[in-house]
Amino acid sequence: MGSAGIVGSAAVVDAGDEGDTGGRIAQVVGAGLIGGSIGAGLRARGWSVAVADLDDSRCRRAVEIGSADRSGYDPAAEIVFVAVPPSSCAEVSLEALEKFPSAVVTDVASVKRVVVDKVTDARFVGGHPMAGSEQDGVDGSDPDMFVGATWVLTPEPGTDPVAFATVRSVVSGLGANVVELESWRHDQLVALVSHVPHLTAATLMNLAAVAADENATLLRLAAGGFRDMTRIAAGGSAIWPDICAENRDAILDVLDRLQGSLTQIRQVVLAGDRAALLGMLENARSARVNLPGRLAEPETAAEVRVVVTDRPGVLASVTTLLGEMGVNIWDLEIAHSAEGERGVLVVVVDGAATEAVRHALGERGFQCSIRPVGS
Repeated sequence: MGSAGIVGSAAVVDAGDEGDTGGRIAQVVGAGLIGGSIGAGLRARGWSVAVADLDDSRCRRAVEIGSADRSGYDPAAEIVFVAVPPSSCAEVSLEALEKFPSAVVTDVASVKRVVVDKVTDARFVGGHPMAGSEQDGVDGSDPDMFVGATWVLTPEPGTDPVAFATVRSVVSGLGANVVELESWRHDQLVALVSHVPHLTAATLMNLAAVAADENATLLRLAAGGFRDMTRIAAGGSAIWPDICAENRDAILDVLDRLQGSLTQIRQVVLAGDRAALLGMLENARSARVNLPGRLAEPETAAEVRVVVTDRPGVLASVTTLLGEMGVNIWDLEIAHSAEGERGVLVVVVDGAATEAVRHALGERGFQCSIRPVGS
């Protein structure tokens, strides 16, 4: 997607096109995965949404799949979401502020400092929804993409408090959990938890791919851990050169620290220091199991680990059974096996229900084990 003219290139929507909905009006600039999901989410919650993009076919597709009501830009919009690549974000945000003199403008770029340094208008609020998908483009739009996700807002000292409150209210209405950060701090943190993990996953996947060229059976042996760790490498690639350019310093800092940590663990493995290795692994394990999640009551939660075969209806039979028992599923994942056509379904439920769940699953021929979350 280009940068200049993305708003100006779109046709003005006739106010009469809004009809009699009487609802709130939003403008989305950029008909991609995030922009489409914002539009779909707003429409599902009663908003009327216009979408603009340099590529008219993307706008038409957004309307076809229900991510927007119409193509073009609507001067009656009270909020504008700029959902374009980081390198274009500041320019398009400035253009949106000019085109929509009464609207609040926010963006979704995953790098914030370079944007807020250039866009100093009080009506602009920097933002970054920490959500996404391995799917590309507007066809991957999901109206519930932001439910339970973290959405970072980066107001500056000159930001209008009313503008900030408006953006906060709207994104909270999409189901997101709003976190307020200084822009520079945001960039440091996302380098650690988002940008470098993606680069690391891609690097590991490339190593495996090269090895697979030498041994064609290698990737067939890729078990759950490898698949989980490299899953994000399947995401769209086009945006990453922009991200690495705009957040270069923070990314390089984290890469240097990662390289130092890998060198340290290499030395431990080389020395055969079992105690040091175990300590490092246990520290990592403890930190991982204590990551904040979406569990309502993690202190009472337990994992039910069910051995499942690769056949139609197996997952549905487990989840339906739990539903019939009135057992709420707080989280669910599948750990694939590299051997045979089976895996482990990990279902997180209230610890008080685990024995009843084990008994009911056992009666239906499922082998399962139980352990408290974090154990």
